[in-house]
Amino acid sequence: MSAADELVVTVDRARCVGTGLCAATAPGDLTLGADGRALARHRTAALSAELAEAAEMCPVEAIAVLRPATGEQVAPAY
Repeated sequence: MSAADELVVTVDRARCVGTGLCAATAPGDLTLGADGRALARHRTAALSAELAEAAEMCPVEAIAVLRPATGEQVAPAY
């Protein structure tokens, strides 16, 4: 993955309600912590269909995938 392809995955853990949909949808990128809330497995990731879907389906919009250079939100799409 080149630096241009790297995206930052953020999780607002205060907002997360721990449904686990994200970790089930994109297990390579997201997991649940000991407290049952989502965690990004890695600070950066390449956008995959699974990661985009996980961000899209979060019921409280706690997951965001951003371009680090510009701050543009890639997922969820608005």
